[in-house]
Amino acid sequence: QVQLVESGGGLAQAGGSLSLSCAASGSIFSINTMGWYRQAPGKQRELVAAITSGGSTNYADSVKGRFTISRDNAKSTVYLQMNSLTPEDTAVYYCSLDIKRTAYYSEGYWGQGTQVTVSS
Repeated sequence: QVQLVESGGGLAQAGGSLSLSCAASGSIFSINTMGWYRQAPGKQRELVAAITSGGSTNYADSVKGRFTISRDNAKSTVYLQMNSLTPEDTAVYYCSLDIKRTAYYSEGYWGQGTQVTVSS
């Protein structure tokens, strides 16, 4: 089995910064794409940022230039540095990892979610 533990988040003022991390543990062969999603009240969950095993990144237009996703493969951890926060960034943030349990089988896992609240 695999467990994901998210940490970070909390409350920030507009213009401030927060960081998130998501660590995977358990039966892991390797990790493909790692990503962060968010869901605001009354809205659908949306992709915020993703990073492939090769280090290529993809960002939602709304966070480009403000958020940075990174990963530490040795620690099976993905990070999200969030700068210049706005109230529109308020949401529950979830990490999503595509984890290879063996060389031939991968499965998607979600973190438990962490609240990010940005006050104006």
